[in-house]
Amino acid sequence: MTCSVVDARELTRARRLVFLALFVAVAVTLHAFETLLPTPVPWIRLGLANIMTLAALYLYDNRAAWTVRLARVGIGSLLLGRLFSPGFWLALAGAIVATSAMIVLYRVAGRRLSPIGVSAVGAAGHALGQILAARLLVIQHEAIWQIFPLFLFFTIFSGILTGWLAAGLLEQLKQHPAFQNSTGHGQQ
Repeated sequence: MTCSVVDARELTRARRLVFLALFVAVAVTLHAFETLLPTPVPWIRLGLANIMTLAALYLYDNRAAWTVRLARVGIGSLLLGRLFSPGFWLALAGAIVATSAMIVLYRVAGRRLSPIGVSAVGAAGHALGQILAARLLVIQHEAIWQIFPLFLFFTIFSGILTGWLAAGLLEQLKQHPAFQNSTGHGQQ
């Protein structure tokens, strides 16, 4: 049986929805798993859920990256009982700045920059977004900027790690038949 052009478009659309749902589910799972790990300082996490945002950005487009990131923040906060808490607003601010930075960098550099570089910039953006939100909402004192260099150092390190993991995942996903003809930027 052959598919018509309409069926092929519908199949591509359905595949995209299924994979984005899987990416969100994995991102929420990774986020929840990370909350179980001990951390030396509040706010510091590895950001493993960012792997799925990078996969959505590289395999699909900007909109897919926003979908995965914002759904992860919303669903993750809801599941962990933190919806609309200060932590939710910090995560949302970090997510907005990080995703914006990653998308801008990816659009400018394209495939010339690996997921590792895009992830490191996203991690730095996440740190900046969280510190800005913390300054406005939680600790309304200039002294909060004193922790920014240490926070930035750790987040860039974790961004490199998650970017490396995302690059490995992307290599595996590109072997899947659904992504054989994928060129990124929504041109699947």
